[in-house]
Amino acid sequence: MEQVTQGSVPTKKKTKSFSLTPYLFLLPFIVIFAIFMIYPILNSLYLSFTSAQGNSMEWIGLENFQRVLSDEIFWKSIGNVFLFLIVQVPVMIILGCIIANALNYQHLKLKGLFRFFIFAPVLVDMVTYSIVFSIIFNERYGSFNQILQAFGLENIPWFTDPFWAKVLIVLALTWRWTGYNSIIILSGMQSIDNSLYESADLDGASAFTKFTKITIPLLKPVMLFCVITSTIGTINLYTEPSLLTRGGPVNATYTPIMYIYDYGFNSFNFGFASAAVYVLTTIVVIISAIQMFLTRDKEEGK
Repeated sequence: MEQVTQGSVPTKKKTKSFSLTPYLFLLPFIVIFAIFMIYPILNSLYLSFTSAQGNSMEWIGLENFQRVLSDEIFWKSIGNVFLFLIVQVPVMIILGCIIANALNYQHLKLKGLFRFFIFAPVLVDMVTYSIVFSIIFNERYGSFNQILQAFGLENIPWFTDPFWAKVLIVLALTWRWTGYNSIIILSGMQSIDNSLYESADLDGASAFTKFTKITIPLLKPVMLFCVITSTIGTINLYTEPSLLTRGGPVNATYTPIMYIYDYGFNSFNFGFASAAVYVLTTIVVIISAIQMFLTRDKEEGK
């Protein structure tokens, strides 16, 4: 027999018991996610290999993908969004850094109010601000061209000239998203140790030197995040060119999402539109992979 010494407490062996309770709580989410996320993804993948148009459907293999990759209009739309991001994203990030640095100034009064005003464009509905921009930049009656006329200058053909139509889209995107990125960059600035700036002050560094030698290098991860999210957002651009320029003139502002929408919901060619979606998704995945690669390199270099 086992002897139990005085003062000792007999211990019981703990056994793990399986409980369904956590899974029952997760079940509603899993069901909704499967119906509204997994099923549409798998169904669209299947449709991309068929000639689904209206009620007719026939398996055609990779034919849709071949048509997409050989379509000049699709590549024109890809070229348009890449031109937008090459021009607009750097301008927006530079302006965001300047605005964030001004908002981070320690002697600035009413900081909360200024931050709200900078962030406010994001709160405006995309349809509403696109309509307002179309009124402001109207070629005949818009206030912008009226100001130009007051100074004896010619009207700018915002909607009929391919170059100026692209400029209009860049202006609209910059107005809406600069404040959003400014707040993100500002949060990164506020996480920088203030002792670094104090040491720079003791060495007699100017404000410009501190900004370029301390602030910008330490903001690289935050700025990389802003660049990648802005790039993906630009590739998925739809509302502004659809409402402002309708993709014109001569497809100068036509985007891949407008391309997919036209084939999917105007022509009801769901198979071809699904194939275009997966080609575009591949481009986004490549960009995401580049982001992860750059982030991994930065972490390994530490």
